[in-house]
This record gives sequence, C-alpha cells and structure tokens, in this order.
Amino acid sequence: MSVFKKLFKQTFIYGLATVLPRALGIVLVPLYTSVLGREQYGVYASIMAFLILGNVLLSYGMETAFFRFINKKEFDKKQVQATALTSITSTTLLFLAVTLPFKNQIANTLDFNPVFVTYGLLILALDAFAIIPFVWFRANEKPTQYAFIKIFNVCINLGFNLFFFLLLPKLAVDNSNSFWSDIYFEENKVAYVFIANLIASIITLLILLPLYQKIGFAFNLPIFKKMLRYAFPVLIAGIAFSINEAFDKILLKYMLPSNIAEAEVGVYAACYKLGVFMTLFATAFRLGIEPFFFNHAKEQNAQQTYATITRYYVVLGSLILLTVVVYIDILKRILIPNQAYWSALSIVPIILLANLCLGIYHNLSVWYKVTDRTKYGAYISVLGAIVTLVLNVVLIPVISYVGSAIATLAAYSSMMVVSYFLGKKHYRVPYDIKKIGGYILLSVLLASFSFYIFESDIWIGTGFLFLYIALIFVSEKKQLKKIIKL
Repeated sequence: MSVFKKLFKQTFIYGLATVLPRALGIVLVPLYTSVLGREQYGVYASIMAFLILGNVLLSYGMETAFFRFINKKEFDKKQVQATALTSITSTTLLFLAVTLPFKNQIANTLDFNPVFVTYGLLILALDAFAIIPFVWFRANEKPTQYAFIKIFNVCINLGFNLFFFLLLPKLAVDNSNSFWSDIYFEENKVAYVFIANLIASIITLLILLPLYQKIGFAFNLPIFKKMLRYAFPVLIAGIAFSINEAFDKILLKYMLPSNIAEAEVGVYAACYKLGVFMTLFATAFRLGIEPFFFNHAKEQNAQQTYATITRYYVVLGSLILLTVVVYIDILKRILIPNQAYWSALSIVPIILLANLCLGIYHNLSVWYKVTDRTKYGAYISVLGAIVTLVLNVVLIPVISYVGSAIATLAAYSSMMVVSYFLGKKHYRVPYDIKKIGGYILLSVLLASFSFYIFESDIWIGTGFLFLYIALIFVSEKKQLKKIIKL
C-alpha cells in the first residue's frame, strides 16, 4: 500500500509542477491582450513557437536517454549522469557560440527584432542548461525539490510580468528622467515578456548550479554513443510534436501578407489559449494515469480497465468542450478583455475538439508503451506533423487562421484513428466505440448548435449542458453506482 501512496504523491507533485507553467499561460493572457496590440502579441506568439522547436533540438532526447540508461546495471550510474550533463552543457555552449554572433542575420532572415532574437537564444540556452539537473531530481525521486523550483520559476515569471506591465508604467510616469523611465519601453512592451522569462530562467539556473558540482563533468564515449542512438527516435518524435503544436503560428506569419500577418497570428494565438482548458485536463490526466497503465499491464483484466478509463476520459473531456463553448462569452471577457482579439473566436470549438482528440490519442497509446513498440509513437507523430504542414500550406492562403485550426484538428484526429487501428492489431483493448463516439458526437453537436446557431445564448447553452449531463448519467448510471460504492 505504501508503494501506491508514494506513487500517488509523486504523480501529484510532478503533475502540479507540470500543469502550473501551462496555467501561467492562461493567467497572463488577459494581461498581455490588454496591454499589447495584436501585432505585438503576434510577435510574442511567433517567437514562442520557435522556442518550442528550439527546446526539443537542444535537449535532443537526452532527458529520456538519461532515465533509460541510469537504471541499466551494466552502466555506471555516475558515468551516465556526468556524460549526459557534459553533453548537454557542451552542445548548448556551442549553440550560443554559433548563433549569438549571427543574431542580426538570424533576425533579418526570420523578420524579427534582433533584440528579441537575442532574448530567445539566451532563454533557450538557460533552459537547456537546466535539463539534466531537473532530470536528476526525478531520477533520484526528489519530487518536492523538483516541484518547488518549477513553481518558484512560475512565480518569478508572473511577478516580473506584473511589475513590468502594471507597476513600471506608473513608476516611469511619476519619476521622469529616472532609472524607471530609462527602462520603460512605451512602444515596445512585448520585450518585457521575454525579459521576465529570461530573469526567471537565470534565477532558476542559479538555484540548480550546486547540482552541477554534485553530478560532475565526465565524458564516456561508448555510453554517449549508446545514449545518442537511443535518444534519436525521441528527438524525431519531439520535432514532430513541436510541429503539431507550434508551426501553425510560424506558417501564418510567413504565408500571410506582411501587413496583416502578425495581427492574424496575435488574434489566433490569443483565442487558441481558450483551448488550454482541455490541454490542462489532458496533461493532468496523462500524468496521473501513465504510471497506472504500466503498473497494471500484467493484470488479467488490464485491457478492460484501460477501455473503461478511456471511456471516462471522453465523458469528462466532452463535458469540458461543451462547457467552454457554452460559456465562451463569459470566458472571453475574463481571459481576453480586449475586443480586438475576438475576431478569431470561431476557432475555439475546433481547437477544443482537436485537443480532445490528442488526449484520446495519449490514452490509446497505451498499446505501444506496454508492448515496448515505442517506435510507433514516433511514426504516428511524424504522420501528424505531415498532416499539419500540408493542410496549413493548402488552407492558410484561403481561410487564414481557420485553416490552421482545421489542420490541427485533422492532425490530432488522424493520430488518434491510426493509433486505434494499430492498437487493435498489436494489443487489443475492448474500447466501447459506440459509446465513445456517441459521447463525442453529442458534445460536438450541442456545442455547434450553441455556438453557431444560437450564437452563444447562455440560457440555451446551459440547457444543452444539463441535457448532456443528464444523458451521460442515464447511460453510465450502473457504472457510477459501482464507483460510488467502492
């Protein structure tokens, strides 16, 4: 029993440390959209999209390789740790040495302010330097320290954002010709987003520096080669995932006319954030359920258990989709108070459904994880990336950011469908497709009626929501009674 208590505790702590940074993105949306114009918010969203890809490239799968090799008896644990740290540190320093001297050329090529490129490169490097220390905490079962530093990073980032956007303008006005007025950029406020992030990354790395001495530097070439070979498929899957998650903003920036591109990216990225409710649910669910999948893989009724879990994930996910759509008029006023951004609200139902499909895919992926066929995860991610790129290229010139939203839905739904059919072949799980499909279809239909036909009428939408809950209760009544008795 103590093993399960420990597992639950660690899962909860790691989940909190993972979900909070994503939640910060929601908290800051009202602030950013209130003080930044659509163009400036578009610049922020575009650069953050590049940073997502950069994080994957600079970690190059070494985090996963660290976990795999540190537990192999044939390798010395200290050598694995030191080799991973030396590898990441060396490649990150090389990255800075190659990119910083050419920041102006990079900025001209990508059409960004050179200052923003500098901030981005430094943030990428600082975050890369922190990879192995954070992995060390997890590998050595120190979730509390891991979570504390992660959450502290979030607090620093939030604190400096509030200072730069709310307090600094007042200080600059009240104290003209002072230090505060010298560091206040009235026409370039988006710079503060990156400065706050940079400060948080610097402080986080300073806190982690003692671990550099504890882990130590050493380089074992045979171990490094094997780790790199193991990490390569992880890198490919990571690149594919980053394309699915971020390339829509990048392609919008470069495929739309230059006079509207950044504004279009801005409104799209802001309204996209309303889909984060589904992402947070999916992330928290995945972090909690993945250990359960592995721990129960050898039990006699494991497949039936997986099927039941997926069904209830769909029930809750569909409920979140319908709830966000029904109350979108309230949420938009809270999270996106600036009406200039509301023009892209039409993408929200599409993005919510896309993220629901992604969450279902993560649940379906149990088949290749428990059977050690993880290469299929990379294949499926690459398929999603191809769908993302092709549909964005085809649709953006025609329907702008709506095309990007459709591409996201097509990518994640195709990954879900392909995973399901491959799973039927390699590890049969008795999913109740009729019920799962019925719940999704019911939620999508009610959400569509509420949003597109009744134009987000809150009373009609609330009626739809209660209708959905009632139908779910009737359909799942027997199972719910069993759960309550347990």
